[in-house]
Amino acid sequence: MPALVTDKFRIINATSFIDSVNDSSNSFYVFVGLSNPSDPSGGYGRDSDWDSNTPSPIDNVDYLNHYKSTILFGKKITSANIKRAVRKITWSSGTTYEMYRSDYSILNPSPVSGSLRLHDANYYVVNSDFRVYICIDNGASGINTRGNSSQVEPTFTDLEPSKLSDGYTWKYLYTISPSDIVKFDTIEYITLPNNWSTSTDPQISSIRDNGDSSVNNNQIKKVYIENQGSGYNKVTGDTANIIGDGSGGEVSLVVTSNKITDVIVTSGGKNYTYGIIDLQTSTDNIPGTYANLIPIIPPSKGHGYDLYEELGADRVLIYARFDDSTKDFPIGTQFSQIGILKNPTIFDSTGVSTSLYTSSEFSAVYSAKVNNVTGANTLTPGEKIRQNVTGGVSYAYVASFEPLNSQGTEGILKYYRDRSLYYNGGGGSNHQDFIGINTFVDSNGSLLKFDNSSTSSQISSIDGGFTASIDETFSGITTTVTNSIINLGVEFNNGIAEPEINNKSGSVIYIDNRETIARNARQKEDVKIILEF
Repeated sequence: MPALVTDKFRIINATSFIDSVNDSSNSFYVFVGLSNPSDPSGGYGRDSDWDSNTPSPIDNVDYLNHYKSTILFGKKITSANIKRAVRKITWSSGTTYEMYRSDYSILNPSPVSGSLRLHDANYYVVNSDFRVYICIDNGASGINTRGNSSQVEPTFTDLEPSKLSDGYTWKYLYTISPSDIVKFDTIEYITLPNNWSTSTDPQISSIRDNGDSSVNNNQIKKVYIENQGSGYNKVTGDTANIIGDGSGGEVSLVVTSNKITDVIVTSGGKNYTYGIIDLQTSTDNIPGTYANLIPIIPPSKGHGYDLYEELGADRVLIYARFDDSTKDFPIGTQFSQIGILKNPTIFDSTGVSTSLYTSSEFSAVYSAKVNNVTGANTLTPGEKIRQNVTGGVSYAYVASFEPLNSQGTEGILKYYRDRSLYYNGGGGSNHQDFIGINTFVDSNGSLLKFDNSSTSSQISSIDGGFTASIDETFSGITTTVTNSIINLGVEFNNGIAEPEINNKSGSVIYIDNRETIARNARQKEDVKIILEF
């Protein structure tokens, strides 16, 4: 049985998502993860040619859990960093733009782009000053179905539509703010202001209130002449009512050579979902051919009243910046996945905490304050490290190593663990039981923690190039290096700091596999995620 999900449903879903982000009972985070996607020995969720042939993410319970276990760090999504977004259609001289029409469909494709729905048509533009306009009239008619090319860039900010010298009539909607340009500007999308229906911003409220036809009686702005008809002998200036399910609509007719050549809306009326021009109120004669005049019904109460419906705002753009402002975001690492995590809980040693994590950022990895370091220059992100501990061997992947002195003999080692370290053969997803679960050394297959006791062995890389001892005498969140106090971002206890979130908690609602991105002190990662509903 034929069915469809409507554009309104998508717009509502986008609004609901933004509302859920702004709900204080939720915490959403943009995260980066997976420092070793191209592990040559393989591994769950990894591929040896990842960077040359990046795989598509997989959506099942196992993979969603794995994404969480390889998260490095994250930043909270705030109301200032999430916006509705629509396609960017930049005004360009000589381009034919489509006029807003309420009836584009498979039965009536838009005449220029052939779009089967309004929101795929090119019926709005952003100009060189980041002002957004909707095309009310492009000169199209039944004898010029495509309309004219646009020659004059709209720049005005009047509340009512303005007809320019090239025959285009534009309606000003809003100006993208400088702060939104800095954060959200992309090649493909522009953002819309938040809280359009309730905002008290003077620019927004004046446009919104002017579009309220229940107050201003100005709903209908355009009547499309599908057929001019013939045999009309009335003079220019005759008026006709717009009948239908609304009221108050009226037009003025222009008749040339017994044909209706222009229809000027003198009163837009209100409450219309359809309309018909009642020519009998303006003429007593029977024409040779009846004209077909189509009132164009705006969204909601009128143009500008509901911006999200008018522009089809079914996308959301999310912004996050990762820089070197916090030790939660280590410089000496790399990542290959970007995602969104909803409602992680605070880490506790039992793994059963139900307290929502709400801070502005998090570290999802373990950290160790280490000394007696050798071979620091040989350690790379994603490399395997190990330590002999009570009960077997503890394994981990390196997230980063940041020296605390010029010799590199002290530093902060960040690391994480996932199933790839313990599956049969050290990689893939082979669940087969065998002696010495891990091929690197005999092990009981359990995830064992690194040990900070004085009797524990050193941490070392698998190839033996790196060794270090955990500084079990160190506790706290700051350390002093050459008379400077450094905030380490996480609280250490006897040389080890645990993750700030429980990586078994929360829901991964978005994941994007990327070629490996290496961080360094001279760059900032501006992450922009588009969600389409």
